[in-house]
Amino acid sequence: MIIIGESIHVIATSIRKAIEDRDKAFIQKLAKRQADDGANVIDLNVGPQKKHGAEVMPWMVETIQEITDLPLCLDTTNSVAIEAGLKVCKNKAIINSTDATEERLTALMPLAAKYNCDIIALSLAKVGLPTTADARIELAAEILAVAEAEGVPSDHIWLDPLVLTINGNQDQALQTIEAVRFFKQMADPAPMTTCGLSNISNSCPEELRPLLNRVFMVMMAGAGLDSCIADALDEKLMEVVKILTDRDDSTPKGKLYLGLYDCYQEGEMYDTSTADMSDPEISDIVKTVKALQNESLYAHGYLKL
Repeated sequence: MIIIGESIHVIATSIRKAIEDRDKAFIQKLAKRQADDGANVIDLNVGPQKKHGAEVMPWMVETIQEITDLPLCLDTTNSVAIEAGLKVCKNKAIINSTDATEERLTALMPLAAKYNCDIIALSLAKVGLPTTADARIELAAEILAVAEAEGVPSDHIWLDPLVLTINGNQDQALQTIEAVRFFKQMADPAPMTTCGLSNISNSCPEELRPLLNRVFMVMMAGAGLDSCIADALDEKLMEVVKILTDRDDSTPKGKLYLGLYDCYQEGEMYDTSTADMSDPEISDIVKTVKALQNESLYAHGYLKL
């Protein structure tokens, strides 16, 4: 699982101020923490930056490259800022992101071809959010067709099925998982897959969000998810990544996560009735699986039920 560290995000007041002040030390410290904790890619979300994007993005890229050689994910809706950043990237970068709209595809897919970089592509169109796996697959097919026409290899495309929160969209978790499974079969070589992991827990209580995120990650990984934009500073999340990487079944938790992964790799639902619910940690994981599998109704107090 490739972890794209999400912590450098302009939505945070401290990040926004550091960008405005050109505070290299602050940005570098956060990038280094993510790298040290296991991030494979660093996302640089600078926001729209309509006025100063062409200055801000290359400054961010060069600031990070002073302290790490990790690949960078250039995250802004400003295509001019994207290209300015790509010009100073030392390693192959990722553009974050296009979608299936003509405006975004025509602005960004040529940049992916020109700079031989990867590009995240959301299964999103102007008509609204996709609510089925089939709708997501249709949008992915449109994106891949444009990529082929522009000369962007299919394995340079990181398809994102657009994860929706379990709070109010509970049925969408399984639709998203199925979309990822089919994404991996849509081209040869297979496209990469990614997602904004924390979207699954948006608007959920803060104490529930890390658990929902890491359980959903395992289910998506089994279906073929290659990467996710996630919190690399979340120790428990990174512990689960290591369990999957090492196939470490030396603990009950490890056995459960690997069993869940294997079920979704086979295209099957996980049988929650087989779990030992006497262990509180195992019980919380299993209850989360049941909610994500739409077997029990999600409510903010679902762990207490």
